[in-house]
Amino acid sequence: MINEKGEEVGTYSGAQPRDAALKAANRGITNIVLREKGTKKLHYFNGRRELVPAPANAPEWIKKAAAENKGKIYKANVEKVGTATLEYSELERNPKSLFKVPSKK
Repeated sequence: MINEKGEEVGTYSGAQPRDAALKAANRGITNIVLREKGTKKLHYFNGRRELVPAPANAPEWIKKAAAENKGKIYKANVEKVGTATLEYSELERNPKSLFKVPSKK
């Protein structure tokens, strides 16, 4: 994950970029810029999380966590805004505008 200054601030993994974005969103991050490992590809997401009632068929560990929040759990949701390709492998050599999540069209 990359912040708006072009610095790497965390590592989130998943089978798809959306999986990693969901992990970041569940930690409260809203503007998500992910760099695909081993490539120059960037993925942009808008994320949010909200408190929802825990499902009745949830595992026991989720029910215990929900008990601390009056029977509710956090659910993450992300929307992909786009992709881009870095010009250079080194983050600091790229224009800073690449590290901002573009607005929805």
